Amino acid sequence: MKTTNIYRWGWMAVVAAPLLLTGCSKDFLEVTPPDRATLQEYFSTRSHVTEAMVSTYNPMREYDWNNTQYAPLTLCSDVMADDVWPGGSGPSDNQHLQKMFNFNDTENSSDALTGIWDQSYKGVRNANDVLTYVSWNAETLGAAADSLNAEARVLRAFYYNQLWKFYGNIPFYLENLPAPYIGEQKGHDDVYAAVIADLEDVIAMKKLPMKWDDDNIGRVSQATAMMLYAEMVMYQNDESRYSKALGYMQEIIQSGDYALVADYSGIFLESGEWSSESIFEICYKDDQAIRGWNYPNINFAGGTIYPRLIGPSGGVADDGVDNGWGFEPVRLEAYTMFQDGDARRDATIYDARKASYTKRQHDTGLWLKKYLPYKENNKDQIADGDLNFNNNLRIYRYAETLLNAAELLVRTGGSEAQAQQYLNLVHHRSGLTDNRAATIDNIIDERHLEFVGEGKRYWDLVRTDKAATTLVPDAYGYRTNTWSASKKYLPIPLSEIDASQGTLTQNNY
Repeated sequence: MKTTNIYRWGWMAVVAAPLLLTGCSKDFLEVTPPDRATLQEYFSTRSHVTEAMVSTYNPMREYDWNNTQYAPLTLCSDVMADDVWPGGSGPSDNQHLQKMFNFNDTENSSDALTGIWDQSYKGVRNANDVLTYVSWNAETLGAAADSLNAEARVLRAFYYNQLWKFYGNIPFYLENLPAPYIGEQKGHDDVYAAVIADLEDVIAMKKLPMKWDDDNIGRVSQATAMMLYAEMVMYQNDESRYSKALGYMQEIIQSGDYALVADYSGIFLESGEWSSESIFEICYKDDQAIRGWNYPNINFAGGTIYPRLIGPSGGVADDGVDNGWGFEPVRLEAYTMFQDGDARRDATIYDARKASYTKRQHDTGLWLKKYLPYKENNKDQIADGDLNFNNNLRIYRYAETLLNAAELLVRTGGSEAQAQQYLNLVHHRSGLTDNRAATIDNIIDERHLEFVGEGKRYWDLVRTDKAATTLVPDAYGYRTNTWSASKKYLPIPLSEIDASQGTLTQNNY
């Protein structure tokens, strides 16, 4: 479902200030608004604070391409796992992806993952700005002040979650930094503790709706905050918070605001966007989309380049598949792991083994159907077709709520029957009729089947201590290194180390 209101919250573009190490640049702070008002005067109205809030959503839209690097959240996560290959034209194509895949990353600017670092800190900066503007105008904003405060803090937590998962030990701050814009680097456990405590406070405020109405589709909700909380708690293996995370999952379930859609194959169609199952998506559009390759068009409203990245080179005209660049071919093992009758296989994976297209590195003939570059999905753009596919990126689905709840019930010694019920709601929706016992291994396996290509698998392997035995050299000679605990965090980009004036310590990689 797409409405004009989604444009407001997911697609409005804002030209952001240049990112230095971890804060606002001086130029940004000194910008004079168009009406010549001071910064404080300009952001004295709710409409202008809302503009700033919209700008806080913008950095996540540009993980896919930020005029420097291709770094879609799902691709950067999944390339380190075991369902896809990096692909591309060869081993030097997008070095950061090739090296992340083989666990031999470096800090050098040509190799390091910079896109998630840059975009996440832009998001943190923008969220902190909103919180400042809200604090200036709490009395004027009235009841809206608390809602805007909560929304900005959830968004800030979302961005810090990406930084924490990928890099671990990061500069962390809750107020934007003065010159020279250098923040204190905190250890991964300290970052977790600060973000999770802030999320607990935001959730307890109950100032966000469990689900927004159609006029506000695209905004983070109370359910988004709860899903983010559960993701972080489970990745941290924080047993002290399992019960609270479980309570949040059960609140979402009992709210009745979300439900599994009956047909799995429809989830990733345009008509399946913001369905009853969707808790949070990063929004894109092709209707009159004007995102372009040249500055400032890169920041304009529009679509995503992710489908172009991961489609077969040359496309498959008979199936309506547009040209792709050959990244993220799906492994044969990911295709064959599905049981006969599991509707998720053909809804997840496009089988082009009998089609004619240009084969590139690591070709298997299998492609991620969830975000395939169908010609239909960028037909209404009016700028650059590469950048304007309308595929919303699914971040949290209700299926994950159910599987989180099942896992947390098992881990806390809760009702086995209820855990099995939650697990089998997801399992049976796929068309399978057997019942699965609610064991941790079964739940992790169900997550694997349910979320192929959605950026979940790598983090599940790490948090369940399965990475070292699963992410090993393969029989094809593509991955030659084994994951180890020293590879949990990616190297901080050297440019950031240099800019820190000696205050940042590099991760062990």
